Amino acid sequence: MTLLFRAVVAFLLAKLATLTVNLIQFPVLRTADCRTPADRRESPTVSLLVPMRNEAENLPRTLPAMLAQLGVTELVLLDDESTDSSSDIANALLDGSPIARVMVGTPPPPGWVGKNWACQQLGNAASGQLLVYCDADVLLAEGAVEAVVRELLRQCAEVFSVFPRQLTGSLGEALVTPLIDDVLLCFLPFGLLSADVPAAATANGSLLAFTRAGYAELDGFAGVRGEIVEDVALARHARGAGLRLGLALGGDLVRTRMYCGYREVVTGLSRGLLPVTGGSRLLLGAAAAWQLAAYSLPLAASVRQRRWLLPLALGVAERALVALKCDRARMWQAVLTPLSPIAFLPLAVQAMRRQQQWKGRTYS
Repeated sequence: MTLLFRAVVAFLLAKLATLTVNLIQFPVLRTADCRTPADRRESPTVSLLVPMRNEAENLPRTLPAMLAQLGVTELVLLDDESTDSSSDIANALLDGSPIARVMVGTPPPPGWVGKNWACQQLGNAASGQLLVYCDADVLLAEGAVEAVVRELLRQCAEVFSVFPRQLTGSLGEALVTPLIDDVLLCFLPFGLLSADVPAAATANGSLLAFTRAGYAELDGFAGVRGEIVEDVALARHARGAGLRLGLALGGDLVRTRMYCGYREVVTGLSRGLLPVTGGSRLLLGAAAAWQLAAYSLPLAASVRQRRWLLPLALGVAERALVALKCDRARMWQAVLTPLSPIAFLPLAVQAMRRQQQWKGRTYS
């Protein structure tokens, strides 16, 4: 038990060290201080590209905000074989817009994951110097796209992505979805992103931008056509091609509620867990067990051994600092830290199944 205690404390201290660096270095999108029309004319042309499949509930909330973005040359949505009224809603909301249109997607060819094929079709149709892919559930605040362009240029990135602020509406969501930010900020020192380390290459498909030259170098999404976790695969593909990666947090400008309710969290997030562990169910199971040991065990063990209050406090401090960087209003959720690994277990079990279901499609 002493060895486990020391291992847990060392693990948490190492994560806190990385997190401390990222609290200082990791960029957060900000609105421009003051931009004149002349400044905007000098900016690159931007194609805002939105793949949509069964997004009827999200579009009335997110599409008007996309339409209101300054600096967007064209807004193109692609209906990826939706079985709901997504296309009708999108066309109604875009009615009269001179820069926006809805494309009808074609079925994915053999070997292509549906979203990757939808993005490839959008890229083929885009005319901008910058291609900005944005999921239909992402809510863009005023000036968000301009902030993305400015940060991409500042980082000299050819492939750039934003980790949106995660919005939650239920306890189950609050226990699991903030782990996305925790993994990013506690395992990837921002300075390592520019190093030639394949494991340090990452991206987020919620908002993913390419320069035209970078997109051409990668041949779009063709190199990751069969990948379920296409964003991370794209980042590693870009690293292998010698392209420069860029990252930022969405802050107040880019927000999303990825899943509505715990059941959707389990179904949605579990799709990507096994690919992240290289397809190893043993490694995934070991990771889930270690999370229990590092965050849940200290709460139970501290009842009898007060020394376990140290890792308990370190775990809570970690989640509080992540929230401080990403969303101050979520800091109170740090007290739920010991429960998060327990809520994560059904995701690990679901991820080990040979087939996954999402929006009417089956993934092996």
